[in-house]
Amino acid sequence: MQIIEVRDILEAEVLCCDEILTNEVNNAFSSDLMSDVLAFVNGKTLLLTGLVNCQVIRTAEMADLNVIVFVRGKSPDKNVIEMAKQGNIILLTTRDTLYTASGKLYSKGLKGINI
Repeated sequence: MQIIEVRDILEAEVLCCDEILTNEVNNAFSSDLMSDVLAFVNGKTLLLTGLVNCQVIRTAEMADLNVIVFVRGKSPDKNVIEMAKQGNIILLTTRDTLYTASGKLYSKGLKGINI
């Protein structure tokens, strides 16, 4: 699924890297535990989370993720957004809860990861 489709499905705001919204993701993973992200996720996976600190960006870099969706209308500070820009990590924010956002994407065909 292209990230631009994710944006539209979640009615999300793009916080950075909108020039690469045509990139694709194969799976999604929802978590506020970055240790779980590192344990179970790698590449071409979209991360949905309520965490908005720099650890989310560092984790995404380590797991080779290219897009993060912040839920519940949360938005990171400018330092976190700048870190994401430097790593070419697309940041989106949606008003949906983690559960609702995950369900919307799943119902449109974006599957979770296999563990």
